[in-house]
Amino acid sequence: MTTVTVSHGSDFFGVDVFDAAALRELAQHLPGLLPAAEHPPLTDLLSSAGTGQQHIDAAQADTLAALLHRASTTRGLKKQHSALAARLGIAAATAARTGQSWTWTTETEGEQA
Repeated sequence: MTTVTVSHGSDFFGVDVFDAAALRELAQHLPGLLPAAEHPPLTDLLSSAGTGQQHIDAAQADTLAALLHRASTTRGLKKQHSALAARLGIAAATAARTGQSWTWTTETEGEQA
């Protein structure tokens, strides 16, 4: 199993860990929920989950936080995807608010990337 550890998360260590496949699945739902001109940076990030480390600067994290918040509150999104988008949005907003890069680190069971 491949997981993605996202900085600025909600646990004691300030990270959240997500299944990379769940992040990629969320990406598939966003084009129908967000305007075509706005969703590509978010869908690109989510679609590449689990392929390596990502560093998103604070300004981009702020933009992604807004998109994730909008997606999480859209009625057409299943509860599991909505919750995932909400957690990601909070982490992105925290990174943006602190002026730090939002980092995504990939780990595959049994090894570290």
